[in-house]
Amino acid sequence: MNHRAAWYGVGDCEDSLVKLGAPINWVVRRTRWLRPRESPRARRKPVSVTRAVVQFGLASLVAVIVIGFAGVEVLKSAGHREAFSDAKELTMLAGRGIVQPVTTQALVAGDPSARSRVDQLVRASVLGHGIVRVKIWTPQGRVVYSDASPLIGAVYPLSAEELSSLRSGAVVAEPNTDVSLPENRFERSAGPLVDIYLPIHTPSGQPLLFEAYLPSHEVSASARHLWEAFAPALFGGLVLLALVQLPLAWSLASRLRRGQQEREALLTHAIEASEAERRRIAGDLHDGVVQDLAGIAYSLAATAETVAVQRPEALTESLRSSASQTRQSIRTLRSLLVDIYPANLRSVGLQAALSDLVSRLSGRGIDARLDYPRDLELGDEVESLLYRVAQEALRNVAAHARAEHVEVSVASSGPTVSLTIRDDGVGFSDEVARQRATEGHFGLSLIADLVREHGGQFEIESEPGRGARLRVEVQRA
Repeated sequence: MNHRAAWYGVGDCEDSLVKLGAPINWVVRRTRWLRPRESPRARRKPVSVTRAVVQFGLASLVAVIVIGFAGVEVLKSAGHREAFSDAKELTMLAGRGIVQPVTTQALVAGDPSARSRVDQLVRASVLGHGIVRVKIWTPQGRVVYSDASPLIGAVYPLSAEELSSLRSGAVVAEPNTDVSLPENRFERSAGPLVDIYLPIHTPSGQPLLFEAYLPSHEVSASARHLWEAFAPALFGGLVLLALVQLPLAWSLASRLRRGQQEREALLTHAIEASEAERRRIAGDLHDGVVQDLAGIAYSLAATAETVAVQRPEALTESLRSSASQTRQSIRTLRSLLVDIYPANLRSVGLQAALSDLVSRLSGRGIDARLDYPRDLELGDEVESLLYRVAQEALRNVAAHARAEHVEVSVASSGPTVSLTIRDDGVGFSDEVARQRATEGHFGLSLIADLVREHGGQFEIESEPGRGARLRVEVQRA
């Protein structure tokens, strides 16, 4: 006997029972001590949206503080560079724009009138405008002019930076002037100074070094004014950005929370449906097959007594009855096994799987028929979807419809395929449908959502006393 005959056959009962024995024992062991379990949803503490947004706000505040202070440091550095750049430009204006035109060879030679002319110009136009000291040097280190007259004519060695400035023509600034040097003894009472020097030339082309001293606090104040002007805009922009993000964070957290609640609800429904189905199977085994097999055992015991008293007619009738009850038990067990482990659609196909579902109704005394077109090819996802729809619909028919006839038909039209299930049962109204959903019967609702997720159409029509019609249409691939 082939595999399908051994599975579905009713002639060779002993062979079928042997093949069904292992699955039946597994079912009994798994369903013997089933108890309702607490829903995981009741044990999980929901995530607070307010708490998540507060955490986001605190993280944003920390980010604002860190980025703000880092930005202030960058602004300070930029302000410092800009202040020194302004100081260099001021010195260039004083040295090359004011002093150089009156710096002659006579000043280098020590002519008092030439020195007096330079001194008058320096005191009138240079000193008191951010510059507190002026010196003019020869490349050999001799002071040819200074507003501190005791330094004129004195010779001091030039530093490497000063000589480099003379050779390259660059403007050089030294932020911390060493007032301990002899040539800086008159600047010791002026406080911290910034020393800036640049090369100038006499009309004959002789190079000289122009040196100016600026108060360090004025340069620092200029730098501070620069970064203080931009710091409020920096902090204000960061705070505004953080505040703008708070409503977005609230909206995102709320959406994530709703999504989590929906997933938890679906998980709870799935667990509860699984537990209810397992309890139903256990009940069917206990109240159906177990009772039938117990009856068969009693019948066979009576048959043994009949054999002892030589009554062949009663023996024949008893054996026929026992065989009939055994075949019925096999059909019932087959239906339960389809519930526990549905048909493998890839191996047997959708038509054979739907035939399994329809045969279950026949075992309940319902005239069920399947209309399936020849050579219909569907994708794996479509076959799985149609099977799940038919399984849930026929389960509802068996449980609630009290129908006598059921028609299951699959039809293909171009790129779409449709599944239609009709019954002549008691039907139901919209109010009854809502009541069943309220009581936790979400099977068809979940199936309808699944069909729509696949881009299909789900329709169900019913009136009390006139049966029901369910139709699903989806793309074939």
